[in-house]
Amino acid sequence: MAQVPQRFFDALAVRTWCGLSLRALGRAREEIDAINVYPVADGDTGTNLYLTVESAAAAVEAVFAAHEVDAGAGDAVDGDAADGPSLADAVGAMAHGALIGARGNSGTILAQLLRGMAQVLSARGDSPHTGGFGLRAALRHAAESARNAVARPVEGTVLTVASAAADAADGAGDDCAEVALAAYEGARAALAATPGQLPVLERAGVVDAGGHGLVTVLAALVETCTGRPPETGAVLHARVEHGDADPAGECAAAAGADEDGPAFEVIYLLEAEDAAVARLRQRLDALGDSLVVVGGDGLWNVHVHVDDAGAAVEAGVEAGRPYRIRITHFGHGDVHTTGAERPPRERAQRAVVAVVPGEGLAELYAGAGATTLLARPGEPPASGELVQAVRRAHAREVVLLPNDAELRHTAAAAAEQARTEGVRVALIPTRSAVQGIAALAVHEAERRFDEDVVAMTSAAGATRHAEVTVAERQSWTTAGICQAGDVLGLIDGDVAVIGPDVSRVAATVLDRMLSAGGELVTLVLGDEAPQDVADQLEARVREAYLAVDTVVYRGGRQGALLLVGVE
Repeated sequence: MAQVPQRFFDALAVRTWCGLSLRALGRAREEIDAINVYPVADGDTGTNLYLTVESAAAAVEAVFAAHEVDAGAGDAVDGDAADGPSLADAVGAMAHGALIGARGNSGTILAQLLRGMAQVLSARGDSPHTGGFGLRAALRHAAESARNAVARPVEGTVLTVASAAADAADGAGDDCAEVALAAYEGARAALAATPGQLPVLERAGVVDAGGHGLVTVLAALVETCTGRPPETGAVLHARVEHGDADPAGECAAAAGADEDGPAFEVIYLLEAEDAAVARLRQRLDALGDSLVVVGGDGLWNVHVHVDDAGAAVEAGVEAGRPYRIRITHFGHGDVHTTGAERPPRERAQRAVVAVVPGEGLAELYAGAGATTLLARPGEPPASGELVQAVRRAHAREVVLLPNDAELRHTAAAAAEQARTEGVRVALIPTRSAVQGIAALAVHEAERRFDEDVVAMTSAAGATRHAEVTVAERQSWTTAGICQAGDVLGLIDGDVAVIGPDVSRVAATVLDRMLSAGGELVTLVLGDEAPQDVADQLEARVREAYLAVDTVVYRGGRQGALLLVGVE
């Protein structure tokens, strides 16, 4: 469907670009995966780029959604409706989303390309949009910052394609559409030349997979700015020597890849200061290759190929706080320890996969036999991460618990992907971790799958859920207008109570939930909750609600101060 022509670049254009890029990479993902022979022929470049852009697009959508809430509050307070998020807000969200969701070598570089663009476009301050000059400058800075993020740049890769796009854009006019089209054409020509620059590509008869992905993203930029895709149609034939589509394995064999390279890919997010990251770069560069460190302002994404995965993680610990650590053994899937390769294990009949918001809950769920995926505050998992969790469960049948209403569509996409891989998946749309606890409590792997799913769904549905949290900004809510710092009590997803004190708000929430009856109260305390709030609520239940039991868990860093479930 054609988009409205964009002759300038603003927040709405950023949103449109992310959406079009995601759809385009979705269509091209399998082809890009199939030609992935450099730096490692592991056949996942297209998937990694897709997941990176998926995270960027989700972050931009969240900014627009938050602004709509704020605009409603503004209407209620003074009648002034805002026009939308600023360009700086949108590109900042895009860059941050890409950074925290970056996957693989090419995904990490793409995250830095988007960050480089955001740095230039954000520097325009309160300007609502930019023209061709600003877009040209953004593309130039993107190419330079991505090249600087790679420890040992190699020509014939996505870096070459990015530089060519910036060079071509420099010769374009002041119209954003002209700049975008010039960048796309320059990138496309550079991509076609990559086999002549990198012998591994020439032997395999393919263009660079990461460069192919970038050209796909730039084609989406052209469509954003002009309202239609480039007239050249398809990016180009990914294979430059063979008319028939070779399997990815044949490309890898032709490239002679994976014979002498490091055994592991290590990726993690890192909270660290600039000086510590500079030392980290030197240490990791000595440990392996394909080193890419992107980010800034205290948050970094680290990617490296090494033989000693433990040493790469230890280097991150010395530099700061690494998390979301992923260690992949090339050709053998995800592993979490170094040393000898594990023998193949027998596939289980059934498993439960759950998204959990804190380390304490992750331990609780894992102790009950579930495979968990940790969702840190402000960092919702992408569908690809959920698919990986289903694969880790290694079962023929999987019950999927998203434990968040906002993850329903993401979980549905992951379930659909897992089904194409032969896994029978049932998605129970749990909206809170306390509903997931109720579902897990009645799970019986020995029952027929359908019966087990029905029992778990019934238990989750019979559990009302609430949370107590702190407002980050002034907003309009179903309970009135709240100010930044107010304590909010949400029942079944809607704000029901606004107050200044955690204990009072929590007590009011609990009373309202129990007014409809209940047999069991589940309390999950976050790290920042007052230490005595659980004791006060337990005492309140004992004194005012006979025959109602209470169970308390420590959730860790879970975002909300308190989660409440009533069965």
